[in-house]
Amino acid sequence: MSRETPQQAVREFQEVFERLRNQIRRVIVGHHDVVDQILVAFFAGGHVLIEGVPGTGKTLMVRSLADALNLSFSRVQFTVDLMPADITGTRMVTDQDGQRRFAFVPGPIFAHVLLADEINRATPKTQAALLEAMAELQVTVAGTTYALQPPFFVLATLNPIEMEGTYPLPEAQLDRFFFKVVLRYPDHLEMQRIIGSTTGSSQPVIEPIFASETAAVRVDELRRLVREVLVAPHLEEYAAALVRATVPPESKFAPTTRAMVPVPEPISRYVSFGSSPRGGQALLLGAKVCALMDGRVNITYDDIDAVAVPALNHRLVLNFAAIADGIDPRTLVEQLLHDARRFRH
Repeated sequence: MSRETPQQAVREFQEVFERLRNQIRRVIVGHHDVVDQILVAFFAGGHVLIEGVPGTGKTLMVRSLADALNLSFSRVQFTVDLMPADITGTRMVTDQDGQRRFAFVPGPIFAHVLLADEINRATPKTQAALLEAMAELQVTVAGTTYALQPPFFVLATLNPIEMEGTYPLPEAQLDRFFFKVVLRYPDHLEMQRIIGSTTGSSQPVIEPIFASETAAVRVDELRRLVREVLVAPHLEEYAAALVRATVPPESKFAPTTRAMVPVPEPISRYVSFGSSPRGGQALLLGAKVCALMDGRVNITYDDIDAVAVPALNHRLVLNFAAIADGIDPRTLVEQLLHDARRFRH
């Protein structure tokens, strides 16, 4: 990628992002916000947890991303009997030159883009195997560690239907996901376009924007560019204040210092535990991608606000009162953003 000037690098990022978005929209009807949030998380180097009912295009969306980037793709349907070796790979006895020896056979996790479908149906042991790969970019099989080739992107889905027999992800594991997004039902016009475009004689085809030989390197260059976007001290302060304001003052783990942004009353009432520092990292990295999308080399308050809901909603641990009142954590984050506006410099 040409990096002669920052302006040229930013312009190239914009072009790649727009071409990628357009290719995905060729096969995905609607869900524009969700597609953009997934792309933001991808270029920021994070992973995405997506909640949606079956048949709303989750698999097609992730496969389209891999096809457009010319990266390898794997899909794993998580079930209660799925074992860690089913996704990481296993050692098998092979016969070579008349000698038997163990050889490692890689599992589906050895791909650039992985769809972990209905991750909450697998046992905690299998979930932990995937989360090691997400956090460490490696897997361990029979005491041997095998590195995954970057870029590595996981999109895990949660099915809100038929929750019996599931193993909800612990809060500490939810925190490993960069964003959590919700995939809603299509509206009337979108539904009409979906059934019309998928039942005709011709189907839209994704055209890769990168050559297969250079795709991984190009993505790595774009991710490094994201890290170089500038963040002013007052914006770092703002992001930290948002994360701090998710911690209810009654919590025994709450800091003793006064928060710059007062904790909103609904958060004090409905939240048991607030966001960890990973939430702040997601705010800044997501904001950096938004800045590049807009052709800038520095972030703004609006960039942070644009990613706050997907970055923080799954990091709020709600109490029993919130569950009883049907509180959506996204509304709590939106309330926090509303209250925080008057504290901008």
